[in-house]
Amino acid sequence: MKPPIPTRSLGGAAADAASDDVAGYMPDVQDVDDDESDLSETAEPSNTTAARDLGIEWDGLKGDIEGKTGIDVIQTLVKRLPNAPGVYRMINAGGDVLYVGKARSLKKRVTNYAQGREHTNRIGRMVRETATMEFVVTRTETEALLLEANLIKRLRPRFNVLMRDDKSFPYILITGDHAAPGIFKHRGARSRKGDYFGPFASAGAVDRTINSLQRAFLLRSCTDSVFESRTRPCLLFQIKRCSGPCTGEIDAEGYAELVSEAKDFLSGRSGRVKSEISAAMQEASATLDFERAAIYRDRLAALSHVQSHQGINSQSVDEADIFAIHNEGGQNCIEVFFFRTGQNWGNRAYFPKADPSIEPAEVLGAFLAQFYDDKPVPRTILLSHAVEDQALLTEALAIRAGHKVTISVPQRGEKKSLADNALQNAREALGRRLAETSSQARLLAGLAETFGLEKTPRRIEVYDNSHIMGTNAVGAMIVAGPEGFVKNQYRKFNIRSTDITPGDDFGMMREVMERRFSRLLKEHGTPAAFSDQAAQAESAVQESEDDTFPAWPDLILIDGGQGQMSAVRKMLGELGIADKVTAIGVAKGIDRDAGRERFFVLGREPFMLPMRDPVLYFVQRMRDEAHRFAIGSHRARRKKEMIRNPLDEIAGIGPGRKRALLHHFGTAKAVSRAAVQDLMVVDGISERVAKLIHGHFHEKG
Repeated sequence: MKPPIPTRSLGGAAADAASDDVAGYMPDVQDVDDDESDLSETAEPSNTTAARDLGIEWDGLKGDIEGKTGIDVIQTLVKRLPNAPGVYRMINAGGDVLYVGKARSLKKRVTNYAQGREHTNRIGRMVRETATMEFVVTRTETEALLLEANLIKRLRPRFNVLMRDDKSFPYILITGDHAAPGIFKHRGARSRKGDYFGPFASAGAVDRTINSLQRAFLLRSCTDSVFESRTRPCLLFQIKRCSGPCTGEIDAEGYAELVSEAKDFLSGRSGRVKSEISAAMQEASATLDFERAAIYRDRLAALSHVQSHQGINSQSVDEADIFAIHNEGGQNCIEVFFFRTGQNWGNRAYFPKADPSIEPAEVLGAFLAQFYDDKPVPRTILLSHAVEDQALLTEALAIRAGHKVTISVPQRGEKKSLADNALQNAREALGRRLAETSSQARLLAGLAETFGLEKTPRRIEVYDNSHIMGTNAVGAMIVAGPEGFVKNQYRKFNIRSTDITPGDDFGMMREVMERRFSRLLKEHGTPAAFSDQAAQAESAVQESEDDTFPAWPDLILIDGGQGQMSAVRKMLGELGIADKVTAIGVAKGIDRDAGRERFFVLGREPFMLPMRDPVLYFVQRMRDEAHRFAIGSHRARRKKEMIRNPLDEIAGIGPGRKRALLHHFGTAKAVSRAAVQDLMVVDGISERVAKLIHGHFHEKG
């Protein structure tokens, strides 16, 4: 165990969010404080101790910076800083973190902000808004870099380079906790025992690969519970996509050999696997066992299919990630290609948030540190641009990965071709995004003009309901903005009220509105922009400088006519925000024909738009997306309801007892008819539990 890293905190906001984050990347770092950034008096005592470790009197420091902002605050704080590596945070008067940075020397780095020299517009705004700062001292600059990346991802400061669409990558999992391992798509924590292969760029890439691997290696893809309950081979066995280990169509030794071949293939030993299968095919053919030879032939064809669908494969790159950045129109696109076992396992485009004044190389460097915060690091990383502190980043990633990591900008050969290909993809992806953004901006402006909005909406929420005769009712909300649909903001509402008559769309919409906006008021309060004109102007300036997505909608669209709108406006009025939220109803046309929708706007007679109006198409697209999301949510809930087992409703009956009961009686219906004495025969079912089960079904019957 390494000695603990000395970590100290100093700043106007004593509560330090660093502890959880530091522990996330360096288990040896001592905790500082536990809470989010807060300028409250209650946090002061815990910080006093940390400040005195640096020889600072907290009470005097607090008095020195009280009421100050900008350079005055920074000049006061910098006098107390050590000449040591660490991480600093710049915080505004509201307690929001503006910027997180790392430094080889905190004193020298922060002094640059305090000298009043000419800064870029971005840094100038950042300095002017700073009301206090927080500091964490680390043992090395490498540790500071890792902590900086972790804090940026958690706190998402407005002036940092920020990753977007930070979803986890899918992997292929060959399980190791069952006698007959299965092959599955996996996303998330690697908590299950087995071998993981990846990452793949998308779920589609994993699905296609698994589909081909099933034909090549005949591994099962059913769940363990389905495997245990099979009495005869399933359809996958019939179409030669599974070897049928569930019913003994293949013995344990033969299936283990298939599993071993699959692991070898995914581990990069594909040549050896194909040679062995080819030799087996030739042997079967020589002995005139043409049926077995045909099976080997089909497996070879499936393996070729896997490799042919990997795109550009590399002869000289076995395990590498390739990053290329392209900047245009004030936006950046970073294209990432994943190469594992010499095969291209897909690519993904990222569009990080960054100030236009930041150079592409700086954006790429900041992106890399955040990208690998929660992802495995390959042995080789190829870049299109050289990044600042490349050696430091290499060392930090090697520490995180536990093995040697090489970061380079290839200048010739196949690696250069791969980097150029990634750059071309980044250029094309950004071009498509800029075209879509431009079109979206025109549509939003047209929407504002058509419906008489005071400003172009940045956040549009669209609501719809879905049910069948009132059952499994679900309300859905989708969100659109300047960059299209914002799917991480989508919400579904399982209708809970028992007072609503089944099929009452108006009542369902009232419940959805109440739950949505009550929570919005609780978590974000009433938007300041609605208080007065001055605040509204200030909000507009803030929005022009900050492109964070707003929590409050500028416009809500309701899939419905006058009845739904009356219910919505009544609920908004009860919440006191009827004049703060613009709501528009979109009623389906005569015979539900697209293009004949009627719009219901407060203070105007219902009206229609011209058939070929782009705004009409835009509204239709948003309404259809809300309809799709609502129906999908309803179907998922209905499916869950349909497959729900009555045994799930009995407290104390877990998966083990449930499985034992079903194995003994066959069905839940048979369990419901069983007497107490019959239930007690089942392993794990005591007299008390048997009476509990019998009583549950007796009460219902």
